Amino acid sequence: MAMHEEDNYMSDMILIVDDDEINRGILDNIFSPYYSIDEACDGEEGLKKILGDKDKYCAVLLDVMMPKMNGIEVLRRLADAELTDKIPVFLITAEVNSENMHDAYRLGVMDVILKPVTPYIVLRRINSVVELFRARKRLGNRVEQQNIKLLENAKKIIELNQGMIEALSTAIEFRNGESGEHVRRIHDITKFLLESTELGEGMTPDEINNIALASIMHDVGKIAIPDNILGKPGRLTKEEFEVMKTHTTQGALLLEKIPQLRENNAVYRYAYDIARHHHERFDGRGYPDGLKGDEISLWAQIVSLADVYDALSCKRCYKDAYPRDKVLQMIRDGECGTFSPKLLECFFKAEPTLSELYKNPE
Repeated sequence: MAMHEEDNYMSDMILIVDDDEINRGILDNIFSPYYSIDEACDGEEGLKKILGDKDKYCAVLLDVMMPKMNGIEVLRRLADAELTDKIPVFLITAEVNSENMHDAYRLGVMDVILKPVTPYIVLRRINSVVELFRARKRLGNRVEQQNIKLLENAKKIIELNQGMIEALSTAIEFRNGESGEHVRRIHDITKFLLESTELGEGMTPDEINNIALASIMHDVGKIAIPDNILGKPGRLTKEEFEVMKTHTTQGALLLEKIPQLRENNAVYRYAYDIARHHHERFDGRGYPDGLKGDEISLWAQIVSLADVYDALSCKRCYKDAYPRDKVLQMIRDGECGTFSPKLLECFFKAEPTLSELYKNPE
């Protein structure tokens, strides 16, 4: 049974481990037309060769009675190294008893072949097992390749979804007279506060990434706000402000109507909550639901503070950017709403790093 050159899933080398040179010669003569042959004259040498290169051999032919280390002990060491499932091992011996047979099969030997060997029988039995291992490894490699391909496709879908979310959010910011950097900064501030302060304790990296991605959709409801209100350079009237406030409920409603996001995206539950509740305030004086204290989710609170910090730090159609000291004082004094004391504590500790985002504000 010739080995095909294209079959690169396993080595084509057999290791013969036997202290009798004549026996090694007999087995070499049987298998050398079909395999490369390596030899070891005792169990210790054979084990050293196998462990030295675990992918070198496609089969091991192992005598039982040998000096230094017998075949059963070699088999035991291979089983301990979890190699008997990867390399088929055959005992080829004249010394067989029930105890050895029991130990050999318990340790994972593929077959026990009695000496003197019959060439065509031993060749057929060993070739069949080697081909079986080749097929199993080939299948395993194909499954692994398919899994890698599936993961790559899933990653592309995730990146596409994220790109679409970012594009929608950025388009709304442009309509609001702001650059797409606003949503990027909200994302970065949210992620930094969760990763670098105690606010994110107990959260997995995936949860933090999903919350940060959801944060960029906080103002998605502004798509429903008329241009004359959204882009008004001066203070809004009471009636106009009531319309502006609806961007929270409109955003939640819009996200709810995107089935791909609602059904398949781990980001959805965060995005919905943030869009609806990022203008709630810790004292209950926010909107649209008048939530207070811990009724407001942590992520909605974080995005709320990040949004205020960014709005104060950058120029808008209705105001100039405030100096950093004034921004911090306004937040500390509650001029832009009240926030959780714990959130404020974490924010002020992180703010020196966050301020680096505003070296060149738009």
